[in-house]
Amino acid sequence: MTKVFVSGCFDVLHSGHIRFFEEAAQYGDLYVSIGSDKTVEELKHRPTLYNENERLYMVSSIKFVHQAFVARGSGKLDFAEEIKRIKPDIFFVNSDGDSAEKRAFVEGLGVRYVVSNRIPKDLLPERSTTAIRAELKK
Repeated sequence: MTKVFVSGCFDVLHSGHIRFFEEAAQYGDLYVSIGSDKTVEELKHRPTLYNENERLYMVSSIKFVHQAFVARGSGKLDFAEEIKRIKPDIFFVNSDGDSAEKRAFVEGLGVRYVVSNRIPKDLLPERSTTAIRAELKK
């Protein structure tokens, strides 16, 4: 079976994340790398809303996810150790998570790099953590 790898913080879990997992899982078995609490704080400059164990529990409970784990590394490539261990066929990323650095690293490992179309499911609204956080600040 084809292995598909995604990474992210998944701190404010929402329907956009579920749709992202659903879209990625259409390519094969989905492996989800979750940023550690330390990494989220370093990258987002704020503490997590849910700790890494709670985020791992929630993401692991989603039917589209074959396996989830907390990344051991740090920074934007915090998943480096895990991607080398799992050896996926595809690295799947949202357009807002797309970067030349990530693409070069992943393709350097011989992994196909695919960017999501980010299309909401059926009639659901488009969701992003950034938009949700902005709405909560109002």
